[in-house]
Amino acid sequence: MNMSETVIQRWTPDRRTAFLFLSALLILLLAAGDAFAHGVEEGDKGYIQESSGVLFIPFMYLGAKHMVTGYDHLLFLFGVIFFLYRMKDIGIYVTLFAVGHSTTMLFGVLTGISANAYLIDAIIGLSVVYKALDNMGAFRRWLGVQPNTKAATLIFGFFHGFGLATKILEFEMSPNGLLPNLIAFNIGVEIGQLLALGAILIAMGFWRRTRSFQRHAYVANVILMTAGFVLVGYQLTGLVAA
Repeated sequence: MNMSETVIQRWTPDRRTAFLFLSALLILLLAAGDAFAHGVEEGDKGYIQESSGVLFIPFMYLGAKHMVTGYDHLLFLFGVIFFLYRMKDIGIYVTLFAVGHSTTMLFGVLTGISANAYLIDAIIGLSVVYKALDNMGAFRRWLGVQPNTKAATLIFGFFHGFGLATKILEFEMSPNGLLPNLIAFNIGVEIGQLLALGAILIAMGFWRRTRSFQRHAYVANVILMTAGFVLVGYQLTGLVAA
C-alpha cells in the first residue's frame, strides 16, 4: 500500500466534516475585517444619517443585516451554544444575550450615553476569549471554580449592546421617529440572530454526529480564542493610533 492510499483511508467522512467545519470557521475569521468592530456599510450609514420619521421596515432590515454580518456577535454566540444540546438551554442563553444586548442598545442611544468605541469593542473581543476558555475548562483548572455562565452571557450581552449604541450615536439619528426606529432595528437584530443561530445549529448538528467532534472541539475553541485576541489587538491598535 503506497502513501497516497494510506492518506485516503485515514481521510474518513468524520474527519472531512470536521475539517470543512473548522476551515469554514477560519475563513470566517480571516474575512471578518472591519465587520469585527460593529461595522456599518457606507450606504447604510448614509441612509441612517439622512432618515427622518418612522421607517419601521427599513430599520428592521438594517438590524437583521447588522446581526447576520456582525461577526463579533456570531463568534460569541457560537461559543455560547458550542456544548449546548437541548433547545431549552439554547433558548435560555440566547434570551439572556438578547435581553442584555437590547437593554444597553436602547438605553445608550436614548440617553446619549456612550463610551470609547475601541475600548467597548476590545471588551467584546474579550467576551469571545472568555467563552472559548470556558469551553476548554480553563477556569476550573486555573481558578478551581466555574464562573456563572448565565450571568456572564447577560453581562457580555450588555457590552455588545452598548458597543452598538456607541456606533449608532455617531450617526446622529434624527429624533423624529427615533424610538420606533430603534425598536424596529432591535427587532431586526433579534430576527437576524435567530437566522444566524439556525445556520450555526444546523452545521453544529452535522458535526456533532461525527466521532471526531470531541477530538476537534478543543481545536475549534482555540481558533475561537485566537479570533477574540485578534479582535482585542485590532481595537487596541486603533485606540493607540486614533
